[in-house]
Parts: sequence; structure tokens; C-alpha cells
Amino acid sequence: MSFAKVYSAQVNLLRGAIVTIEVDLSRGLHSFSIVGLPDKAVDESKDRVSGAIKNSGFQSPKAKNQKIIVSLSPADLKKEGPFFDLAIALAYMLAAGDVKFNSEKKIFLGELGLDGALRGIRGTLPLAQEAKRKGFEEIYLPKENAAEAALVEGITVFGANSLKEVVEHIDEAKKSVGGKARKIETQPQTKVNYKKEIKSADFSDIRGQEGAKRGLEIAAAGGHNIAMYGPPGTGKTMLARAFSQLLPDLDIEEVLELTGIHSVAGSARGELVCFPPFRAPHHTSSYVSIIGGGTYPKPGEVTLAHRGVLFLDEFPEFEKRVIESLRQPLEDNIVSISRAKGSAIFPSNFILVAAMNPCPCGNAGSKQKACICKPSDLDRYKRKLLDYKKLGGGGNGEKSEGIKERVTKAREIQKERFKKFGKKITANSEMNVKDLSTMVKLSNQVRNLLDDSAERLGLSARAYHRVMKIARTIADLENSENVEANHILEAIQYRPKVNS
Repeated sequence: MSFAKVYSAQVNLLRGAIVTIEVDLSRGLHSFSIVGLPDKAVDESKDRVSGAIKNSGFQSPKAKNQKIIVSLSPADLKKEGPFFDLAIALAYMLAAGDVKFNSEKKIFLGELGLDGALRGIRGTLPLAQEAKRKGFEEIYLPKENAAEAALVEGITVFGANSLKEVVEHIDEAKKSVGGKARKIETQPQTKVNYKKEIKSADFSDIRGQEGAKRGLEIAAAGGHNIAMYGPPGTGKTMLARAFSQLLPDLDIEEVLELTGIHSVAGSARGELVCFPPFRAPHHTSSYVSIIGGGTYPKPGEVTLAHRGVLFLDEFPEFEKRVIESLRQPLEDNIVSISRAKGSAIFPSNFILVAAMNPCPCGNAGSKQKACICKPSDLDRYKRKLLDYKKLGGGGNGEKSEGIKERVTKAREIQKERFKKFGKKITANSEMNVKDLSTMVKLSNQVRNLLDDSAERLGLSARAYHRVMKIARTIADLENSENVEANHILEAIQYRPKVNS
């Protein structure tokens, strides 16, 4: 009887964690145990692995009187999911002498079916990135995950359909006796293909609402959060869906970052995330599903919307603590989650698009229908709201592509400005008070106009600075080096009307 060691990995928060799998076989009555903090899915791999080995043409571990101990290290890391099936099977077969290969610099990932078929896993991209960082040269995993793993340069990817394919590829014993080994073809490097995205809505499809369209264009250009306020049926949801089409295309680093996040969450389904995400959770969604968390912290909707749009329809109907918890991701572009069994910081740099009715029944201000809400209901409803901007108007049917060109150009102007000042931010909405003093220069006349308007409207310091950011974005859309009076005046139109 002998010992063998093979390497695998699992998702740990948004990164991969290398796991060493050791198998020791000794004489005695049959027993099969897995140690190293395995969860139920890992512990059940004993039966999956035994069935897969038997149905791949080898003797089942359960057919022998032997003690099998599988150790997963580091021992203090909770092992979750079916990532280790392939590695455990190969480690056992190596220890039992059924196969001979050098396990160093190789990493094995994948769930096994009882027939030996390899099934897909989540989090492939961060796992491949971690393997590359730790010096591994080859990675073996299910065929359906191979394209995602091949986004990582500098590591050879082999996508297999079954345990038998992997064994035939790596078995050195078969080579030494002249056996015919079936080789797995290397997965070619995956190139990001920005194929035409199927649009759910286009601005040209929306008639009227000219003021809303202008406000959304400014929000997209500067990365500003927005809210739409109006009766049901006025096009708030359609405008929000069309809004995501205005955001600039992602670069390769952002594609890798987003694909990794969505792969870990299981929402990528083996596809690359090549466009800014649009997430629209229902107002009955739980706090954990939106903010993130759980016993072992997992990303929520605010992280899945990273570098994209988080659309919250019927905004006041969300749980109060969900609305209050949005403050950190909106201000810091991260969400920090602490639990008894771990803590995590997830990225959450998104544009919030909130839509709401004027009152619980939706008829306040309507000329056709009467509002039936009690005054106390109206007060409670308004107290739940964060700051919002009132948007509305007529329309000219301009296509989203034309607006996107202006938005992209404005974003490029901002990036150049931030680079000049040595700032590692990408949009005007991310500027702090110090940035505003150095990057938003106002003439005395324009400064006096802003100060007078702020005093007359009773703007808070936060609303004052927000007006400056929006004015800077409007100037960028017009390719104006300086913020002029007309930019300030337009920005003031979008000021918060509640809790300024």
C-alpha cells in the first residue's frame, strides 16, 4: 500500500485557493474517510469517485479491504463544493498503482458523475488565475470550462469529457509499455469577442421623456447614480433597461474581473461577461441576496452589478435595511461583510438606477386618478427614500448608439484628466471634495451663481458637491474645458429634492 499527492483548488470568496490532496492506503477492513473540514458535497465525493473509477474500467476502491484516508490541506480552510472529485480519483488511482504520472505542476478540477463523466464547475477563471500565480503549468478540468480557463495566459489548459480521457492522457505506464494513449488537445487561447449584444431596449423606441433621456445620458457619462420618479406606465423601467446600453465598452481587464465574479457566483454559465452587467432584483429579494453575505460570505447583487447598472424598481418597497446598506457601496464602491465564520470585502462600483411611484398607490399628482393614500402612509413612504432626481419630458427618437458615442468620449476626457492629476478613478462621480477643488475650476461669476443658487435652494454640502460633479460631466459631454454657467444651471435641475 502507498501514498500519493495531487493538487486541486476551490473558490474562496472571489479568488481561488490551492488545495493539496493526499491519499494514504493501508491494510485493514474497508473504510473511506475524508479529512480537512469537508462539507457535505465534499464528503459525498467518496461515492461519486468510487462509481466513476469503477465505470471507467478500473477496480472500485470499495472492492478492496483497505483503509483509505483522503486529506485536504490546508486543514483550516473549509472545503466546499464538488471541485475535488477528479483530483481525489486520480490521487487514489496513483496510490493504488492503477496509473502512473508526475503530479507536480499539474492541477485537477471537476465534478465526476457515477459514469466517470466530468461535469462543469463554477469559478473557473479565478481558479486558473490562482494556479498560474502559484506556478502550475497545466490545468485539467471539464471541457465546458476550458474556454473560460484559457483566458489566462501562461498555463496550458486541457478540457476533458471524462475521467478515462484524463487517465489515458497522463498515464506514463501505458506509454512505457507501448500502449496507445489518447491525447487531449490543448485548449487554444480564448480571445474576447465583443459580439453584438442583443438589445432589450433602445432609446429610439421610447417616445417622449426627453428630459429623462438627457438626465440618463449625463448619468452614464459621469457614472452618477439616478432615480426616476413618476406614475406607473410612464416608461421608467424601459428607460432603465435602455440606459445600460449607453455605458462604454469594457476593456480586457474589466472583462476578466467581471467574468471571474460572475463565474464564482454561478451566473456566468461558462460565458464571458463582455458588456456592463444589468442587474434588476425584485423588491422582495432578501438582504443577503442583494448586499451579499451568508454563513460563508458570498457576493450579492451589488457585486454582480460591478461596473454596470443596479436597477431597483419600486425602490421604496425594498427592505429598509437594504436601502440603508446601499450607502457604503455607493460611497466607497465596495461592500464589507463580516460574519462569525469570516469576513470579506467585495467590489461594488455600479450605477444605481432607482425607480419609484409618487406614493404607495401610484396616483399622487395624477389628473386622471385620485390618490387614496393616507397622509401617514405618504410620510412613511417618503422617509424610506434616498436622494433622487426628478426626470421627465418629450422625445426625438435618437438611437442609443449615438448617445453612447458621446458618453464614451466624455469618459475618455475624464480618464485623461484623472491621469494628469495622478488619480486612480475613472468617472466624475468618484471625485472627492479635494478632487473637486483641483479639477473643477470655476470662474468667480460661475462660483457666485452656484453659491447663490445653493443658498436660495437650501442645498446641503453633499448636494452642493454633487451639483459640481454633474456640472463637470455636462461640460465633458460638450467637450468644454471649463464649467460654465449653463452647465451649473442644468446640473441644478437634477438636484435632489428630498433630504438635500
